[in-house]
Amino acid sequence: MIKVDLITGFLGSGKTTFLKKYANYFISQGKRIGILENDYGAVNVDMLLLNDLRGDNCELEMVAGGCDADCHKRRFKTKLIAMAMSGYDRVIIEPSGIFDVDEFFDVLRDEPLDRWYEIGTVLTIVDARLEDNLSEDSDFFLASQIANAGRIVLSRTQLTDLDHIANTKSHLKAAAEKANLNINIDSLVLDKNWDDFDDGDFEMISNSSYATRSYIKKLTTDDSGYKTVYFLELPLKKEHLKEKINTLMTDSSFGQILRAKGFFNEDGTWYQFNVTKNEFELTPMSVGQQVFIVIGENLNESKIREFMEANN
Repeated sequence: MIKVDLITGFLGSGKTTFLKKYANYFISQGKRIGILENDYGAVNVDMLLLNDLRGDNCELEMVAGGCDADCHKRRFKTKLIAMAMSGYDRVIIEPSGIFDVDEFFDVLRDEPLDRWYEIGTVLTIVDARLEDNLSEDSDFFLASQIANAGRIVLSRTQLTDLDHIANTKSHLKAAAEKANLNINIDSLVLDKNWDDFDDGDFEMISNSSYATRSYIKKLTTDDSGYKTVYFLELPLKKEHLKEKINTLMTDSSFGQILRAKGFFNEDGTWYQFNVTKNEFELTPMSVGQQVFIVIGENLNESKIREFMEANN
């Protein structure tokens, strides 16, 4: 049977960065892997970030979002049926940061997938600098992801200190308590700098398995306040980008924007940007797609569009 891993993590936690390292470990072991990007929004920019993994031992697939939960589940199952015929040793799934983990278990336990796949490891990536003031919905999704995790992997530990890491663990414990989730956070957390990971670390992570802990399920992606607003072919300039995104994230009249990401081309060079309240990353890229995406809660789409399309 084909082992299938799930890498969850809240918006902007660093799932794609971890996935590249995790996939390269399996490729170095001579394994043939399939990566499935299972996104909440209708546009997926993470596929471009993973493009350099493509080769004889790695292929990328995508399930597009932009539809209701039942439609998305059907697309997810259809894609996994097709991937089962491709000769992979392992399939790694990276969903959106607001993915309903129950969908993963429901689909894989359904026929005929239950005859072809076995669940390997469920991982949750959490930013070591997790902000304190998350909404009730955000804390719920955080708890729902760690509920099934065999390992919680902290990202960006090199950018913070032990006190902040301890605060992040406390936040996870509080989110779990609110969801009536009985979980030993301290035993699951891996807080090692990713740059120091070796083959032994990745082997341990890949064998971390998963759990089926019970918790109070309060909502799904369909009835939460989360929304994605995206722009195709929106002209962007480096000199204005940071200021515009900062305005979006600090002015509550736009809604609560948790993440912005995308690509733009300036003077023949592609740039990828990834922004959370803690971080602004701008990276030159060899390929790209002119797209700007914001994700958050209770977004005022018309106001966001008016602001972004002005003076561009």
